Amino acid sequence: MKKVKIKRVLLKLTGELFGEEGGKGINFTSYENIASQLIKILRRTKIELAIVVGGGNIFRGRERASKVDEVSADYMGMLATVINGMALQEAFERLGAPTRMMTAFEIKSVAEPYIRRRAIRHIEKGRIVIFTAGTGSPFFTTDSGAALRAIETDCNVILKATGVDGVYSEDPAKNPKAKLYKSLSYQEALEKGLKIMDATAFALCQKHKMPIIVFNIKDLSKLDKIIRGQKIGTLVS
Repeated sequence: MKKVKIKRVLLKLTGELFGEEGGKGINFTSYENIASQLIKILRRTKIELAIVVGGGNIFRGRERASKVDEVSADYMGMLATVINGMALQEAFERLGAPTRMMTAFEIKSVAEPYIRRRAIRHIEKGRIVIFTAGTGSPFFTTDSGAALRAIETDCNVILKATGVDGVYSEDPAKNPKAKLYKSLSYQEALEKGLKIMDATAFALCQKHKMPIIVFNIKDLSKLDKIIRGQKIGTLVS
């Protein structure tokens, strides 16, 4: 990371991480396991943490049936992230970690609406802030939400947890000989056509020079090593 001191982290968690076997449905043990691991890492590293959660274990807007309007499907997907956010918040607080959940559109009875200055203040006070409902607008993924919130709240890096060890030249499930990249520039990633994030999210990160580290969700327990600069996964900068 070129000696950049990492103080504030945006962690992007895919919804499948909260599902049963196969990544679908809701597994409450998963929320507790993730919360427990992250609390231990926070105690070791003293970093400030914000989280963006996906909702793919419940519903993906892009997997809509043909009879469902695309805008409605996207809002359904956003609501799925709120469900995950509520369950993760409850797990954190049951383990004693101060947490705030914020939504991109108002659902006042369950969470605070996203206000940038308020979010930064929560983070500065040592609270884990969970951002849900993506950007609050259809046609954008939670990757876009993660990029936007990371930039808005002055995070030093986006850590994107995925199902593979980093960014590959091809899908490693289809080609076992696919090359794993340890580091890439934004331009190299674009030229190679590597799908690290959706185009909007990637453009935001490139414009604002926001580093992205893509790593395997199975390495979540190694998050403190990643933060300290150990080469795990792929760094895009």
